[in-house]
Amino acid sequence: MAFKEDAIADLPYQPKLPPVSRREFIRCAGIVGGTLLLGCRGGLSMNRDQISRVAVVHTEDRRQGVARALDTLGINPVKNKNVLIKPNFNTADAVPGSTHNDTLAALVAELWKMGAATITLGERSYPLTQEVMQAKGVVPLMEKLDVKIDDFDRLPARDWVKVDAPGSHWQDGFRIARPVLESECLVSTGCLKTHQFGGVFTMALKLHVGVVPTTRHGFHYMSELHASPHQRKMIAEINAPFAPALVVMDGVDVFVDGGPMTGKRARGNIFLAATDRVAIDAVGLAVLKDLGSNAQIMNRAVFAQEQIARAVELGLGAASPDEIELVAADAQSRARCGRLAAALTVG
Repeated sequence: MAFKEDAIADLPYQPKLPPVSRREFIRCAGIVGGTLLLGCRGGLSMNRDQISRVAVVHTEDRRQGVARALDTLGINPVKNKNVLIKPNFNTADAVPGSTHNDTLAALVAELWKMGAATITLGERSYPLTQEVMQAKGVVPLMEKLDVKIDDFDRLPARDWVKVDAPGSHWQDGFRIARPVLESECLVSTGCLKTHQFGGVFTMALKLHVGVVPTTRHGFHYMSELHASPHQRKMIAEINAPFAPALVVMDGVDVFVDGGPMTGKRARGNIFLAATDRVAIDAVGLAVLKDLGSNAQIMNRAVFAQEQIARAVELGLGAASPDEIELVAADAQSRARCGRLAAALTVG
């Protein structure tokens, strides 16, 4: 690694197939009959000849953090695109329980500056999504910023697309919100924190649990996920059918224990940006290690975490610290990069 300056009835249980290799679990082209097919043989979902760049900004200022992280990353995948933002609105709890409104507003402002054609905010929360957004004051904020809202609670059953995933740890595949699968440009923005209910940590990969339906839609995927001993692998598998064009992570305030709604707080004073969900989660774990976190974080190597390891098997991103390049925004950020580089490689 380097761094530089309609309700559907429960489906019967079917035996799980053995896990497949990262070269075997990839997306087939297109959606066939409302079902996205996974499991075609013979390729990767990501070209791992590439090094994954992660921008690192040391800051206490969220608005500055968003702008500098995107500038440091140095790409513009949103120009002339219809952008869908996936925030962390699992609940309305204060940051890092949910995305800070300042972070969201700053991200929207930067995306407009970068030439986005349209911007939509899409989410499915744990309580009713509308209630979460109202509690956070998101609706008037998005109206002011000329951003549409796509409340996934209101999607019809046909717009929860079935994903058949042979070799996954889901009993009979899962469903993904159609707006995510068909997004021209998905931008994901999460928080940096631990997860006390089986996930271990919740960052970019875990953020996308919010694109799978809850029980109130007539599906039971969340019950299956949280009851399974394979929860962390299943989180990674949710990410296989789609890929964000951009991921921005707010680590100004973090949970080093507890989470995802409330937990033991610490000041991370960091923003990260990347295109690779695995790489940015790996660096986020390094941040937690550097700050001092719980035993599940501190006593396990970053790439041995089950979310990360399964995502690597699926070819979703960087496979080791050697495939990550930390790009520092300034001298203070460079000092953080040195510590994060070390944390990425320890157990």
